[in-house]
Amino acid sequence: MSVVPSAHKPRKVLALLALHADRIVTVPMLMEEVWGDSAPRSAATTLQTYILQVRRMIEAALHNDPDRQAKDVLVTHHGGYLLEVQPGWSDVMEFNRLVEAGRRAFELGDDRSASHLMGRALELWRGAALVDIQLGRLLELEVLGLEETRMSALELRIEADLRLGRHSELIGELRVLTARHPMQENLCMQLMLALYRSGNGSRALEVFHTLRKTLTEELGIEPSARVQRLQQAILCGDPGLDVTPESVKRLPV
Repeated sequence: MSVVPSAHKPRKVLALLALHADRIVTVPMLMEEVWGDSAPRSAATTLQTYILQVRRMIEAALHNDPDRQAKDVLVTHHGGYLLEVQPGWSDVMEFNRLVEAGRRAFELGDDRSASHLMGRALELWRGAALVDIQLGRLLELEVLGLEETRMSALELRIEADLRLGRHSELIGELRVLTARHPMQENLCMQLMLALYRSGNGSRALEVFHTLRKTLTEELGIEPSARVQRLQQAILCGDPGLDVTPESVKRLPV
């Protein structure tokens, strides 16, 4: 059973609590998210009503668990509230756990585990974050942070796959990603390397020129030095770009 309220303001309250699961969310934070700078005089009382509505939804979802009550899940603390969750209840917490484990594996050189863990983390996404909620200031920042972490996890998973020699398998995915994010240099570099290692050096250079054209036309800047070094390495056929235990550790920096 869904515990998500239908009214948009209680949905905001639950979303903020869920994104800060197992941490206290203060009353001022909740008020800022729900009303911004236009909180009514009755805001404190109205917020308590929203908390009660969320608790009722939680209580209905716990009808088969006689050992837990809604007030044990959505706990009142001095100055705020805390949503206490069980392991696996929160996609955000599970996503962050998997990403952190994937980063540790990557840093240790365990590329198969890094790719697998990041892949599992990314599979938890089912579209944009909180797409069905009217975002206030705080939730907008939370969503921005989540999206940045998602992109970072995606880039790291792809780099782990590059280390594993999965170049040809990555080209289609990277073509789509660079089309969606034409000014994202890391993705363009990964596509350049995947193409080069698949025997398509000329196409790798085309990716560079497309990136350069986009950056100069949209922002009036040249690609960064690290992208230009990769271009030069491809032009020179630098053997350091080939797949060897030494070369696959990271992209040129």
